[in-house]
Formats: sequence, C-alpha cells, structure tokens
Amino acid sequence: MATTTIGPALPQVNLLPPEVRAARGLRRIKGWLGLGLLVTVLLCGGAYAFALFSAGQAADELVLAQAETTRLQAEQAKYAEVPQVLGALASSKAVRLEGMSTEVDWKAHLDAITAVLPADVGIETFAMSGATPTTAASMPSNPLQVPNVGLISFTGSSGTLPDTAAWVDALNSIPGFADAWVSSAMIGELDGRTVYTTSSTVQFTVAAYTNRFAVEGSE
Repeated sequence: MATTTIGPALPQVNLLPPEVRAARGLRRIKGWLGLGLLVTVLLCGGAYAFALFSAGQAADELVLAQAETTRLQAEQAKYAEVPQVLGALASSKAVRLEGMSTEVDWKAHLDAITAVLPADVGIETFAMSGATPTTAASMPSNPLQVPNVGLISFTGSSGTLPDTAAWVDALNSIPGFADAWVSSAMIGELDGRTVYTTSSTVQFTVAAYTNRFAVEGSE
C-alpha cells in the first residue's frame, strides 16, 4: 500500500516582467470600467425611456382632462339660464304671495251674511273695504269698534222690525267676522206697506283671508 506524504508547498516565482503584469492589471481595470459604463448607459437609457413613457402618458391624460373640461363647459352653457329662470320664478311667487296676501272671498262672505239674515230681511246695498298689501284698512265709524283688516257695510229692508241683538250675534258667529253693529233703523213706506231699513256694519279679521298661496310661499 503506497503512502502519500504531504509536505509544505514549494514557493512559486512569477517570472513575468513587471510590464506584463501591469498590462494585465490594466486590462482587468479597463474591463470593469467598460462594464460599469455599460451598466450606466443602460440605466440612463432605461430612465430616459421611462421618462418618455411617463411624459406621453401625462400628455394623454392632459388631453383627456381638457376634453372633459370642454364637455363640462358645453353642458354648463346649456343650463346657464336655469338660475335666472329659477330666480325669476321665485320673485314672481314672492310678488304673488304679497299681492294675494289680503285676498278675501267676498262671495262666500256675502253668502254667509245672507244665511244669517232674519227671515223677512233682504239686502239692499252691500259695500266692502279692506287693507291691501300697501294700504291699511279704513277706520270704523263706530268709536267702540276696534280697527281690524276690513269693514263690510250693508243695508237691509224688512216688513217688520228685526231683532237686531240676535242679528248682531249671528253676524259675529261667522268665522272671520267681528264687532257687528246695527247703526240705524228707519221706517218708511213702499207701495202702501211699512218698510224698516236697517244699516249695519261688521268688521272682518285676518281669518277671513283665503291664504291660497300661503302654504306655497312658505316652502
């Protein structure tokens, strides 16, 4: 069986001249420098390409944004008059509300007065006055009456003297009416028969207003 003896390695001597060794080292350095330069060029090229791509994408997005802005401006132009129309509508509603704020259904109130007349009394004359949106109501002729928003004056005729107290109570019972008053009762003749003519007044309150547009105006 053979045995191998391991001993210390023999020293090696580089017999190449120093110029050769220097040249080989320079080539290695140049190789690494070339590799580094190549990597740098590739990185710069990649960065430039990415910048170009990003710039192109940003330009496309800008074009799309400008197109959307143009579209929205066109849509806005279509409805430019809407705020003006809405403003005019609101103003007209406010004017109508103000103008109709003192509206009274006179026919309904004349029918109500007629309904509570004594049996044989007929209305001969009928007049009314009231506040308007720009003027106050007339003062009542009776100093005992409290001023209100309007006054109705009428005369009635009958063949017998009516019960004025019951008549006043009946007038005051009408919703929106107050301070009914019979101011005079005169006796006369018509076609040979006795005729009693009575003059009456009754005030009406804000409860007599129709308020047709009050709900709409409060919205």
